[in-house]
Amino acid sequence: MIYKTIDLKFDYEALGLVDNGFAPTLTLYAPDNSDEIDHHRKRRSVIICPGGGYEFLSDREAEPIALRFLAEDMNCFVLRYSTNGALFPTQLFELCAAFALIRANAQMLNVDKEHIFVCGFSAGGHLAASLAVFWNADFVKNVFGDVKPAGAILSYAVLSSAEHSHGGSFKNILGPDYGKKEKMDLVSLEKQVTPDTPPCFLWHTANDELVPVENSLLFANQLSKNGVPFELHVFPDGAHGLSLANSTVYGEPFKSRCDIWTKHAADWMKEL
Repeated sequence: MIYKTIDLKFDYEALGLVDNGFAPTLTLYAPDNSDEIDHHRKRRSVIICPGGGYEFLSDREAEPIALRFLAEDMNCFVLRYSTNGALFPTQLFELCAAFALIRANAQMLNVDKEHIFVCGFSAGGHLAASLAVFWNADFVKNVFGDVKPAGAILSYAVLSSAEHSHGGSFKNILGPDYGKKEKMDLVSLEKQVTPDTPPCFLWHTANDELVPVENSLLFANQLSKNGVPFELHVFPDGAHGLSLANSTVYGEPFKSRCDIWTKHAADWMKEL
């Protein structure tokens, strides 16, 4: 297996961003090709964006997710993006830089560059969805070129800044602009869906008290209106931040019906 961590830091000021001193990284988990088993294989790849309200990064939603999709014969990349005061679009640009790096090194990394997905949890889901809706916006494509993901997996994602929002996430990425309608609408991602948005896989729990299920429902509704393929799973019960929804990510025996989401998501990626 190939395992390495890459420094993603770039010239923030040149892109009109504030450098808050954080050093974003991209950690690669990838199977080695073998002469015995299809040594020319190019694999689907997933960039994983942990959650944490844009305030911190959850370990529960980082390496355990990579190891799960690694078992599905996929390359996995965990992005540790800026938090703690970094304002939009800092994190989006870091994700774009990661995507561009992976695509540029596709041959060396055995990556199928037409099947690079992004997977995010909670606020990391907002980041993943931001790439899905803004990949062809001028402020992105003029800097990074083509960074369209093959699809986005949005896990109990923060998506709407409207009535059912997770206010803390938006306060963290908007700072002094929080509450200003133009800025709030910009990062309310259900309002940014277009027919160019790539396919999406969404899952949520109906009784999520921190990020209400309406976030996924509103986003899925806009995907439907714009003719964008999607798969949506709403489980009846489960607290926010379930990650794999099994004992791998908890310090005690734990089982939830939601744990099937990873199999559904892997099958969905393989069908695209």
